[in-house]
Amino acid sequence: MSFAEVYVPLHEYLGYFDSTGIYTVVGNVKNENDFAIIPTITVSVIENSETISKTIQHVPLAAGTEIPFKIKFPEVQSNTPVLVNPELIYEQTMTNPVPIQILYDKTLVKHEDGHISGRIQNTGNETIHFPKIFAVVHGYEKVLDITQNIEYIEKIEPGEILDFTMYPDPSVTEDIFYYSCFAPVDTTVIPVTAKKNGGDFDFRYDSGAWYSAAKFDESGTTMTIRGYNSYPLETYANFEFAPISGNEKFSVTLNDEPIEFIQSIDDMGFWHVAFTVEPQSQGVLKISGFDKGLPPELPTVPVWVKQNADWWATQQIPDSEFLEGIDFLFEKQILSVPTREVVSESQWKIPQWVQIPAGWWYEEKITDEQFLNIIENLVQREIIVV
Repeated sequence: MSFAEVYVPLHEYLGYFDSTGIYTVVGNVKNENDFAIIPTITVSVIENSETISKTIQHVPLAAGTEIPFKIKFPEVQSNTPVLVNPELIYEQTMTNPVPIQILYDKTLVKHEDGHISGRIQNTGNETIHFPKIFAVVHGYEKVLDITQNIEYIEKIEPGEILDFTMYPDPSVTEDIFYYSCFAPVDTTVIPVTAKKNGGDFDFRYDSGAWYSAAKFDESGTTMTIRGYNSYPLETYANFEFAPISGNEKFSVTLNDEPIEFIQSIDDMGFWHVAFTVEPQSQGVLKISGFDKGLPPELPTVPVWVKQNADWWATQQIPDSEFLEGIDFLFEKQILSVPTREVVSESQWKIPQWVQIPAGWWYEEKITDEQFLNIIENLVQREIIVV
């Protein structure tokens, strides 16, 4: 089902074979509602009477904004696939436009080889982590591709200006006329599912490169996945895995040669395996060190937030440290209040009597859902400001 207020313009929706021969579908979701949404796009391709479908849930999309998307179909083997019109659904959410602005000045340059470089600026009051910039690539009369910045940007501070570079697929470089629909987002990831020890293992990655055909070995401890970077500059890859034991120690090879990588764990308890991807490279990536079996269901609320509640309830940390955890839950949309107005940390406030339910929560006298409902109610009534 699709809605007139949220749609994919068909003149910006097309399929093509990229420079490595993989069938690629690109499009652009527009949100003309006066509220934010999370769009889910299903793209289908018919090949030899068989329908191949892929679904992505995109990042939250603020009111009056748009976001391009790109999906790869390495399964397509014929030269005559038929692209079906996209299916689009959405759910309402709470988010503000990402306060990143493209600087339309002399630094925004389309180069002779078709790539573009420019600068972005954080025009807001908060640090933006892992920003990305998407754009639609046009030929003289039609859309050619969707592209993104290839640099890994860890963060951009308020007022800060950073450079970015975008390269289209090499198969379309000679036909590029201009770029449009520059869309900043605070992050986006690509979901992947692979069979592991008799079940589905879901994981995600964020990268300027593309990866496909993920497969685990019989023991479920080593995963292979094919990747390629068509850009003439190095980019990055960051894989996110749910822990099984929490004691995993990974190793990474590309075409059976060890590569340098960083293993870390994020605030939600997920493992990250990140590394640099060399220019115009391709091959089989192998990540070893997974525990056997499938991940247990992770708690909705990270353990550190609940631990902070106990420390705050027993007056071991100040209000600000406890409210950092509450603010984190809003950022991750674990908490949601329709009328919440984001304020600076210096304006945060919380009454001390909230320490009582915070202590009950840590002692499991009330459930996660009950405590989160209490916090949402108090934030909506502006008794808590965060």
